[in-house]
Amino acid sequence: MSMLTPPGMGGKKYRITGDRYPRMRRPRHRRRIVLTLAATACALGLVGWGSLQLIDVFGGNASTAQAAPGKKKCSPEQAERARARAQAARTSLPKPGALTVNVLNATPRSGLAKNTADELAKRGFKIGKVGNAPDGYDKKVKGTGIVLGAKAAAQGPLKVLGTQLMGAEQKTDGRKGADIDLIIGSGFKDLTQEKDAEKAVAQLAHPASPPAHDAGC
Repeated sequence: MSMLTPPGMGGKKYRITGDRYPRMRRPRHRRRIVLTLAATACALGLVGWGSLQLIDVFGGNASTAQAAPGKKKCSPEQAERARARAQAARTSLPKPGALTVNVLNATPRSGLAKNTADELAKRGFKIGKVGNAPDGYDKKVKGTGIVLGAKAAAQGPLKVLGTQLMGAEQKTDGRKGADIDLIIGSGFKDLTQEKDAEKAVAQLAHPASPPAHDAGC
């Protein structure tokens, strides 16, 4: 039996018997360092991956950017059919000769109704009544004018007549007849130039094809 003083034991003596020795424990702070380093590496990896995703999305990368939820992609055939349905659903526009227009003057200036009616007749419109506006509108129309008709005329006749006086307000009332009114307001100077009115009518008759998503695809 011998007496040994292992290093680091502060000078204390220990009795060693058999094969048992005093065990030296490793400092625990090494394990904490390893765990901290592993967690930091994972966090950096996640940050890097997230940054790449943001770059793909905001950089317009088609391979990684995802379509917005709820958006449905259409094939070319589906898009064309959708446009055809939208085009067929549009109300066909009447020709000027199919419209009877009452030209009514709501201003104190004399002669406006007759002169305007004569010009509309030259452009192919049928002319009905020509005279002063009724009390509900007389001296009360501040803009260039009003095109007025039945509710059924809103999508066709009133739009066609409206091309002849840009800036005119479109309104409907409870009338039963097909006649439509052009009420001249205090801001009136003249009808739209004939060539410009013709272009406007053409655009109404043949509007540009809408995008597929607007056509219901």
